[in-house]
Amino acid sequence: MITIGQDVLSLTDFNDIVFNQKSVALSPAALSKIDTNFKFLQNFSSNKLIYGINTGFGPMAQYKVSEENLLQLQYNLIRSHSSGSGNLLTPIQAKALMIARLNSLIQGYSGVHTDIVELLTELINKDITPCVFDHGGVGASGDLVQLAHLGLVLIGEGEVIYEGTLQSTAQVFKRLNIKPLSIHVREGLATINGTSAMTGIGMVNIIQAHKLLNWSAMFSAMTNEIVQAYDDHYSHELNIVKHHKGQNKIAAMLRDILSGSKMIRSRTDHLYHPDNIDQEVFEDKVQEYYSLRCVTQVLGPILDTINQAEEVLVNELNSVNDNPVIDHENQNVFHGGNFHGDYVSLEMDKLKIAITKLSMLSERQLNYLLNDKLNLKFPPFVNLGVLGFNFGMQGVQFTATSTVAENQTLSFPMYVHSIPNNNDNQDIVSMGCNAALMTSRVIENAFSVLSIQLMTIVQAIDYLNCQDKLASATLAIYNQVREIFPKFIEDAPRYKEMEKVKQFLAAAKPTI
Repeated sequence: MITIGQDVLSLTDFNDIVFNQKSVALSPAALSKIDTNFKFLQNFSSNKLIYGINTGFGPMAQYKVSEENLLQLQYNLIRSHSSGSGNLLTPIQAKALMIARLNSLIQGYSGVHTDIVELLTELINKDITPCVFDHGGVGASGDLVQLAHLGLVLIGEGEVIYEGTLQSTAQVFKRLNIKPLSIHVREGLATINGTSAMTGIGMVNIIQAHKLLNWSAMFSAMTNEIVQAYDDHYSHELNIVKHHKGQNKIAAMLRDILSGSKMIRSRTDHLYHPDNIDQEVFEDKVQEYYSLRCVTQVLGPILDTINQAEEVLVNELNSVNDNPVIDHENQNVFHGGNFHGDYVSLEMDKLKIAITKLSMLSERQLNYLLNDKLNLKFPPFVNLGVLGFNFGMQGVQFTATSTVAENQTLSFPMYVHSIPNNNDNQDIVSMGCNAALMTSRVIENAFSVLSIQLMTIVQAIDYLNCQDKLASATLAIYNQVREIFPKFIEDAPRYKEMEKVKQFLAAAKPTI
């Protein structure tokens, strides 16, 4: 059980709720604060003009709404903005959205009744997720369209995903005896006016990015190992003179992974041997290709980028991203733009560029293993069968290459792609949800590329028959993968095995 509203919600907490199905509870102190905040707004708004309570929304805020229509106004807002299109968010993404919205409302600055946070908690714990479309929000007055579809479910309308199927919200609520939300003052606006869609999806992206980084370090180490690379490029002494945390962390990871390997070579023992100085042409390559030798310099900034994105997204997750901010402590209501998603949008763009580079590194290492003219160690395409008759890993390389190409195109930033809308009221927007969703696509693609790389590595290990020389960490990965992807010689369709290996990678426990 994780208590919401008691402490800062961390990435680890978030991962436990979304991926490990931990239940959530609400802090009694936070509920009390919400109740105080709600009662303050009721009294404060009785004789004042406050945006979204007794006015229209956006450019329609110039129009006052009559007393008898105040509650219906909130329902109108939810229903009118439930206008998404495209694909549905995955249940994981939709659940993440709900957690992010709950954690914003629990701060006690949105003027909502406790009913809404209690209902969100019930839906999260029962694994009922709203049907939310990926196209809609521009990420400036919040993720209006995506969050409106959450609001639609809260009031008992629309559709949900429950027990793996799309079902009517009304029918699920009736069957489980769940009471739909009744609007009290501004629950409609408080639901849709925020960054919770981009933040929830972004948090999932960061969790998955941590996994990818760890796998990329592992596969980079395994690639260096099986080609018998030299050990100095990931040494402490070489990397410490470059003052980047990420680079030195990656170097330490490589040293840990390759500890005990009997295949990695020492430059002192080989190239520095006195006999080599008299050779005109060196049989051993003096330095490896960049995709092997520059792993710490490539993955280091990717690690730093993931960590920076985590810091920003966790801050956003624990922030009030509503408008206006209802401040009962200072006895005032503050109008502004905390719903603006620039922080998330920029970090998601940086993250997708970083993960694209990670997939590019994987593809280059894959190409090195498959190209016998480069590695001078393996048959073409690590073909364990008859050359010319069998194809080895030739077919799957096309998939890796095309997938990386898509990542490169998807890496164009959304952050600078603002389009004014809403009668120019929203004249500069973040496109944060688009950025987060495109990043999730890049991450999904990267898992595909790394799965092909891993399949190739284990085939190469079998070609060398070097299992007894591997480091214990790399041997453990080899053994795990061979349980779901057996050694092959004869040609056969590989797409199902590719998917199994991909799911194996995605299901790993993240190192957060």
